[in-house]
Amino acid sequence: MVERPRSARRHVFDIHKTLFQRMTTAHVADQLQAYGVNCVIDVGAHKGQYARQLRQAGYDGHIVSFEPVPEIYAHLEGKAANDPKWTVYGCALGSAEDTLEMNVVSGTMSSILPPSEYGTGRYKRFRDITPVEVPVRRLDRMLDEIIPADLAEPRLYLKMDTQGYDLEVFAGMGERMHEVVGMQSEVAVLQIYEGMPRLTEAIDTFEKAGFEITGMFPVTRETGTGRVLEFDCVLARTAALT
Repeated sequence: MVERPRSARRHVFDIHKTLFQRMTTAHVADQLQAYGVNCVIDVGAHKGQYARQLRQAGYDGHIVSFEPVPEIYAHLEGKAANDPKWTVYGCALGSAEDTLEMNVVSGTMSSILPPSEYGTGRYKRFRDITPVEVPVRRLDRMLDEIIPADLAEPRLYLKMDTQGYDLEVFAGMGERMHEVVGMQSEVAVLQIYEGMPRLTEAIDTFEKAGFEITGMFPVTRETGTGRVLEFDCVLARTAALT
Protein backbone atom coordinates (compact mmCIF):
# COMPACT_ATOMS: atom_id res chain seq x y z
CA MET A 1 0.00 0.00 0.00
CA VAL A 2 1.27 3.48 -0.93
CA GLU A 3 0.98 6.00 1.90
CA ARG A 4 1.34 9.72 1.31
CA PRO A 5 1.10 12.53 3.86
CA ARG A 6 -1.87 14.88 3.39
CA SER A 7 0.44 17.68 2.20
CA ALA A 8 1.81 15.43 -0.55
CA ARG A 9 -1.72 14.54 -1.71
CA ARG A 10 -2.61 18.23 -1.83
CA HIS A 11 0.48 18.87 -3.96
CA VAL A 12 -0.55 16.10 -6.38
CA PHE A 13 -4.07 17.55 -6.64
CA ASP A 14 -2.60 21.01 -7.31
CA ILE A 15 -0.55 19.55 -10.18
CA HIS A 16 -3.65 17.80 -11.54
CA LYS A 17 -5.64 21.04 -11.32
CA THR A 18 -3.04 22.91 -13.36
CA LEU A 19 -2.97 20.14 -15.97
CA PHE A 20 -6.76 20.05 -16.25
CA GLN A 21 -6.88 23.85 -16.60
CA ARG A 22 -4.48 23.63 -19.52
CA MET A 23 -6.43 20.75 -21.06
CA THR A 24 -9.67 22.70 -20.72
CA THR A 25 -8.22 25.79 -22.39
CA ALA A 26 -6.73 23.74 -25.24
CA HIS A 27 -10.02 21.91 -25.77
CA VAL A 28 -12.06 25.13 -25.75
CA ALA A 29 -9.65 26.78 -28.20
CA ASP A 30 -10.07 23.79 -30.52
CA GLN A 31 -13.86 24.01 -30.24
CA LEU A 32 -13.85 27.75 -30.96
CA GLN A 33 -11.94 27.10 -34.16
CA ALA A 34 -14.02 24.07 -35.21
CA TYR A 35 -17.32 25.92 -34.76
CA GLY A 36 -16.13 29.20 -36.23
CA VAL A 37 -16.79 31.17 -33.03
CA ASN A 38 -16.21 34.90 -33.42
CA CYS A 39 -17.65 36.17 -30.12
CA VAL A 40 -17.15 34.66 -26.65
CA ILE A 41 -19.57 35.80 -23.92
CA ASP A 42 -17.62 35.45 -20.67
CA VAL A 43 -20.09 35.46 -17.74
CA GLY A 44 -18.45 35.59 -14.34
CA ALA A 45 -15.21 37.05 -15.64
CA HIS A 46 -13.65 38.00 -12.29
CA LYS A 47 -10.28 39.62 -13.15
CA GLY A 48 -10.18 38.39 -16.74
CA GLN A 49 -8.34 35.12 -16.24
CA TYR A 50 -10.47 33.25 -18.78
CA ALA A 51 -10.11 35.91 -21.47
CA ARG A 52 -6.33 35.98 -21.04
CA GLN A 53 -6.18 32.18 -21.32
CA LEU A 54 -8.11 32.33 -24.60
CA ARG A 55 -5.76 34.97 -25.98
CA GLN A 56 -2.74 32.89 -24.97
CA ALA A 57 -4.32 29.88 -26.72
CA GLY A 58 -4.58 31.85 -29.97
CA TYR A 59 -8.21 33.01 -30.03
CA ASP A 60 -8.29 36.47 -31.66
CA GLY A 61 -12.05 37.06 -31.92
CA HIS A 62 -14.31 39.23 -29.78
CA ILE A 63 -14.73 38.68 -26.03
CA VAL A 64 -17.57 40.23 -24.02
CA SER A 65 -17.05 39.87 -20.25
CA PHE A 66 -19.48 40.35 -17.36
CA GLU A 67 -18.39 40.98 -13.77
CA PRO A 68 -20.85 42.45 -11.24
CA VAL A 69 -18.63 43.13 -8.19
CA PRO A 70 -17.69 46.84 -8.57
CA GLU A 71 -14.13 46.61 -7.24
CA ILE A 72 -13.30 43.62 -9.41
CA TYR A 73 -15.06 45.14 -12.42
CA ALA A 74 -12.77 48.19 -12.16
CA HIS A 75 -9.75 45.86 -12.25
CA LEU A 76 -11.23 44.01 -15.24
CA GLU A 77 -11.74 47.28 -17.13
CA GLY A 78 -8.05 48.01 -16.78
CA LYS A 79 -7.10 44.56 -18.06
CA ALA A 80 -9.32 44.92 -21.14
CA ALA A 81 -8.33 48.51 -21.95
CA ASN A 82 -5.57 47.61 -24.40
CA ASP A 83 -7.52 44.89 -26.22
CA PRO A 84 -9.83 46.43 -28.87
CA LYS A 85 -11.83 43.21 -29.19
CA TRP A 86 -12.50 42.82 -25.46
CA THR A 87 -15.41 44.70 -23.89
CA VAL A 88 -16.63 44.48 -20.29
CA TYR A 89 -19.92 45.09 -18.48
CA GLY A 90 -20.45 45.65 -14.75
CA CYS A 91 -23.61 43.66 -14.11
CA ALA A 92 -24.76 40.16 -13.27
CA LEU A 93 -26.91 38.08 -15.61
CA GLY A 94 -29.97 36.05 -14.69
CA SER A 95 -33.46 34.94 -15.68
CA ALA A 96 -35.10 38.24 -14.61
CA GLU A 97 -34.06 41.90 -14.61
CA ASP A 98 -33.62 42.95 -10.99
CA THR A 99 -31.27 44.22 -8.31
CA LEU A 100 -30.01 41.41 -6.08
CA GLU A 101 -27.63 41.04 -3.17
CA MET A 102 -24.36 39.32 -3.96
CA ASN A 103 -22.43 37.52 -1.24
CA VAL A 104 -18.92 38.86 -1.85
CA VAL A 105 -15.94 36.94 -0.48
CA SER A 106 -12.23 36.87 -1.24
CA GLY A 107 -11.08 35.07 -4.38
CA THR A 108 -13.37 33.79 -7.11
CA MET A 109 -16.26 32.40 -5.04
CA SER A 110 -18.65 35.36 -4.68
CA SER A 111 -22.21 34.37 -5.55
CA ILE A 112 -25.79 35.58 -5.58
CA LEU A 113 -26.58 32.30 -3.80
CA PRO A 114 -25.71 31.93 -0.09
CA PRO A 115 -23.19 29.23 0.84
CA SER A 116 -24.54 25.84 1.89
CA GLU A 117 -23.71 24.19 5.20
CA TYR A 118 -21.20 22.03 3.32
CA GLY A 119 -19.67 25.07 1.61
CA THR A 120 -19.32 27.01 4.86
CA GLY A 121 -17.63 24.04 6.51
CA ARG A 122 -15.19 23.59 3.64
CA TYR A 123 -14.28 27.21 2.84
CA LYS A 124 -13.32 29.58 5.65
CA ARG A 125 -13.84 32.58 3.35
CA PHE A 126 -17.61 32.04 3.61
CA ARG A 127 -17.43 33.11 7.25
CA ASP A 128 -16.56 36.64 6.14
CA ILE A 129 -19.20 37.72 3.62
CA THR A 130 -19.83 41.30 2.47
CA PRO A 131 -23.29 41.82 0.93
CA VAL A 132 -23.24 44.03 -2.19
CA GLU A 133 -26.25 44.99 -4.30
CA VAL A 134 -25.71 44.35 -8.02
CA PRO A 135 -27.85 44.95 -11.12
CA VAL A 136 -29.06 41.81 -12.90
CA ARG A 137 -29.90 41.78 -16.62
CA ARG A 138 -31.29 39.19 -19.01
CA LEU A 139 -28.79 38.26 -21.70
CA ASP A 140 -31.38 38.09 -24.48
CA ARG A 141 -32.28 41.75 -23.84
CA MET A 142 -28.61 42.78 -24.02
CA LEU A 143 -27.55 40.68 -26.98
CA ASP A 144 -28.06 43.26 -29.72
CA GLU A 145 -26.17 45.80 -27.60
CA ILE A 146 -23.15 43.63 -26.82
CA ILE A 147 -22.57 41.88 -30.16
CA PRO A 148 -19.97 43.92 -32.07
CA ALA A 149 -21.39 45.80 -35.07
CA ASP A 150 -18.73 44.40 -37.41
CA LEU A 151 -20.01 40.82 -37.00
CA ALA A 152 -22.36 40.21 -39.91
CA GLU A 153 -22.85 36.58 -38.88
CA PRO A 154 -22.24 36.21 -35.13
CA ARG A 155 -21.26 32.75 -33.92
CA LEU A 156 -21.50 32.85 -30.15
CA TYR A 157 -19.85 30.82 -27.38
CA LEU A 158 -21.35 31.21 -23.90
CA LYS A 159 -19.01 30.62 -20.97
CA MET A 160 -20.61 30.64 -17.51
CA ASP A 161 -18.83 30.53 -14.15
CA THR A 162 -21.27 32.16 -11.73
CA GLN A 163 -20.92 30.00 -8.62
CA GLY A 164 -24.22 28.15 -8.79
CA TYR A 165 -26.18 30.65 -10.89
CA ASP A 166 -25.41 29.28 -14.37
CA LEU A 167 -28.91 27.92 -15.07
CA GLU A 168 -30.39 31.34 -14.28
CA VAL A 169 -27.98 32.92 -16.77
CA PHE A 170 -28.86 30.22 -19.31
CA ALA A 171 -32.61 30.84 -18.84
CA GLY A 172 -32.02 34.55 -19.44
CA MET A 173 -30.94 33.80 -23.01
CA GLY A 174 -34.53 32.75 -23.74
CA GLU A 175 -35.48 32.16 -27.37
CA ARG A 176 -32.12 33.45 -28.56
CA MET A 177 -30.21 30.45 -27.24
CA HIS A 178 -30.29 29.00 -30.78
CA GLU A 179 -27.73 31.68 -31.72
CA VAL A 180 -25.16 30.03 -29.42
CA VAL A 181 -23.04 27.35 -31.14
CA GLY A 182 -21.02 26.31 -28.10
CA MET A 183 -20.99 26.77 -24.36
CA GLN A 184 -19.21 26.04 -21.10
CA SER A 185 -20.58 25.74 -17.58
CA GLU A 186 -19.14 24.87 -14.18
CA VAL A 187 -21.40 22.02 -13.01
CA ALA A 188 -21.59 20.78 -9.42
CA VAL A 189 -21.33 17.29 -8.00
CA LEU A 190 -21.53 18.63 -4.43
CA GLN A 191 -23.54 21.73 -3.56
CA ILE A 192 -21.31 24.54 -2.29
CA TYR A 193 -24.20 27.03 -2.43
CA GLU A 194 -27.84 26.79 -1.32
CA GLY A 195 -30.09 25.94 -4.25
CA MET A 196 -27.17 25.21 -6.57
CA PRO A 197 -28.28 22.81 -9.34
CA ARG A 198 -26.59 19.42 -9.35
CA LEU A 199 -24.62 18.19 -12.36
CA THR A 200 -27.42 15.95 -13.63
CA GLU A 201 -30.00 18.77 -13.62
CA ALA A 202 -27.65 21.17 -15.38
CA ILE A 203 -26.61 18.74 -18.11
CA ASP A 204 -30.23 17.68 -18.69
CA THR A 205 -31.17 21.35 -19.20
CA PHE A 206 -28.35 21.93 -21.67
CA GLU A 207 -29.06 18.75 -23.64
CA LYS A 208 -32.76 19.60 -23.93
CA ALA A 209 -31.68 22.91 -25.50
CA GLY A 210 -29.76 21.02 -28.20
CA PHE A 211 -26.22 20.94 -26.79
CA GLU A 212 -23.98 17.87 -26.53
CA ILE A 213 -20.97 17.35 -24.28
CA THR A 214 -17.55 17.54 -25.91
CA GLY A 215 -15.47 17.57 -22.72
CA MET A 216 -15.64 17.26 -18.91
CA PHE A 217 -12.73 18.49 -16.80
CA PRO A 218 -12.40 18.36 -12.98
CA VAL A 219 -12.13 21.80 -11.36
CA THR A 220 -12.06 21.15 -7.60
CA ARG A 221 -11.41 18.06 -5.47
CA GLU A 222 -11.52 17.20 -1.79
CA THR A 223 -8.01 16.42 -0.64
CA GLY A 224 -9.10 13.83 1.92
CA THR A 225 -11.59 11.81 -0.14
CA GLY A 226 -10.53 12.62 -3.70
CA ARG A 227 -14.15 13.44 -4.57
CA VAL A 228 -14.65 15.91 -7.41
CA LEU A 229 -16.77 18.92 -6.36
CA GLU A 230 -17.16 20.58 -9.76
CA PHE A 231 -16.45 19.97 -13.43
CA ASP A 232 -15.98 22.36 -16.32
CA CYS A 233 -18.50 21.04 -18.84
CA VAL A 234 -17.90 22.04 -22.48
CA LEU A 235 -20.77 21.55 -24.92
CA ALA A 236 -21.55 22.25 -28.57
CA ARG A 237 -24.56 22.45 -30.83
CA THR A 238 -23.16 19.85 -33.21
CA ALA A 239 -25.64 20.77 -35.94
CA ALA A 240 -23.81 24.11 -36.14
CA LEU A 241 -20.43 22.55 -37.01
CA THR A 242 -18.79 24.59 -39.77
